[in-house]
Parts: sequence; C-alpha cells; structure tokens
Amino acid sequence: MTSVIGILSLILALTATSSALSCTKCSSTSSRCSGNSITCPSGSVCGSAYTQSFVEGVRTKNLIRGCTPSSDCNFSGTMSITKGRIEVGISCCRTDDCTPSLPTLPTKSSKPNGVMCPSCISDQSTWCYTSDTIQCTGDENRCFLQATEITGLLSTAMRGCATKSICDLPSKSYNTGGSTIKFTYNCTSGGISAHKVVLTPAILCLLLLKLFLCNVVC
Repeated sequence: MTSVIGILSLILALTATSSALSCTKCSSTSSRCSGNSITCPSGSVCGSAYTQSFVEGVRTKNLIRGCTPSSDCNFSGTMSITKGRIEVGISCCRTDDCTPSLPTLPTKSSKPNGVMCPSCISDQSTWCYTSDTIQCTGDENRCFLQATEITGLLSTAMRGCATKSICDLPSKSYNTGGSTIKFTYNCTSGGISAHKVVLTPAILCLLLLKLFLCNVVC
C-alpha cells in the first residue's frame, strides 16, 4: 500500500539521528514485519504502532515499527465514521533492536453514550460538511475533525466520533520529500450540521488508510 499517511506519523518518529538506542524500522499489512536497524533520537524507545481499519465489514491491518517518544508508549484510541472504524495501539521496549509486543487494541463497544457527531470525509479539502450524523458508542465521546494537507498534492478531511486520547494528539507540520505535511485535529462535544458529502466505499477505504498510516513507508 503506497501513499499512506495519518495519525501514526505523529506518534512514530522513524528517522535516523544520533542516539544510543537502535530500533528496527519496518512496516507491513499484517501483524509482523522485519527491516533495517536505525539509530533513534534522544528520549526515544523502540515502538510498535498497530492499527485495524474496518470499512463495511472489511478489516485491514497495518503495523509500523521504529523509534517513538517514550511518552507515547501504551497509547490506544479509536475513531469512527459512518460505515468505518479505526483502532490504534502502541507498545514499546527499551533495549537495542528489541521487538515490541503487538499492541493491544481497544475493545469495541456498541453501547450508545449519548453523543451524536456529524460524519463525513473529503478527498479534496481540509473541511467536510454533512447533515448526516453518527451515534457515538463506548469511550468515543468526542466529535472530531481531522485534516491533512500536503502542499500541492493532497488535502483530506474526516469527521466522526473519537476517544479523548485521539483528540489529545497535537496538530503538527513538518517537511518530507520536498513537501510540507500538516496534520490538524479539532474536537468538540457536539455536532455541526452542514451539506452532505457522498463518497463510494472504495474511496472511503482509501481515505481511512491515507489518514491513519504514516508517510515514512512511502
């Protein structure tokens, strides 16, 4: 899978700099991967970031391993939109070229929590509008808007329900491959109605992957 970007790029810094700890850098669409050893930045440990995306009943797995700030260890969270859900988990280990265990993903809950959020996606803008809403469940008690912008190449937006841990992720901008990538996250406790956006399931699946997997494997 090429050109995949998203939340994991905020929480896995898979770039080589000077430090003592070394970690294996790899990615795959299964629960295992192998790759070369890289040197981590100061304060980083070896991390595994694992996601499962569910779109209309189809499950997609993605695993990324490399250097991650120690503060991101044991991270977990979920996001849901109409006909789609993403689960994220991070695990860590703290010795040279160690292999972190496969992260434990949050358990899905179907119990409504009383929060209703607008739900839409766009592959042409950092904003999307909808009159459609989604009933939030379990710990997903925030309404989120996540926007990704790659200068001159791509603008995407997604809106739905999320856990507090997802909402606590910071916005970030950085340069890679000659382009500037900007990630923006906004959360509220209520919904905003607007115009409806209709996308096919195939586009929905592609955007879910683009928005939640890191650019370092591109």
